[in-house]
Amino acid sequence: MLKQKDEKICLSCGKAVKGRSDKKFCDDYCRAAYNNDLKSAANNFIRNVNNALGKNRRILESLLPDGEATAKANRDKLIEKGFQFRYHTYLYSTKNGNTYFYCYEYGYLPLENNWYLIVKKDEE
Repeated sequence: MLKQKDEKICLSCGKAVKGRSDKKFCDDYCRAAYNNDLKSAANNFIRNVNNALGKNRRILESLLPDGEATAKANRDKLIEKGFQFRYHTYLYSTKNGNTYFYCYEYGYLPLENNWYLIVKKDEE
């Protein structure tokens, strides 16, 4: 007597899957599309955060003239350029209680009246 096998369905497109018993996709395209869809939400979040960090770094770099150790910038100017204050790579607290926010090697220290001191970390 022949046993009737349950027909396997492709997890991506829903077509019938033929071949090995453990096969889940009808072809490589569907396998790749399925796995890309699974990872896309997490990848989009990471990509967006990395893009924001990179943009913040470029903005800080553009505001610090070549050869200068520090510069000042107003919050409005930073926001106008697209700076997003919620994204930074690390914080550095001084003994005086000041907290610098860094985007990679460029950082800023909040001052009074919406002004920020822009700095670049010394190479180690």
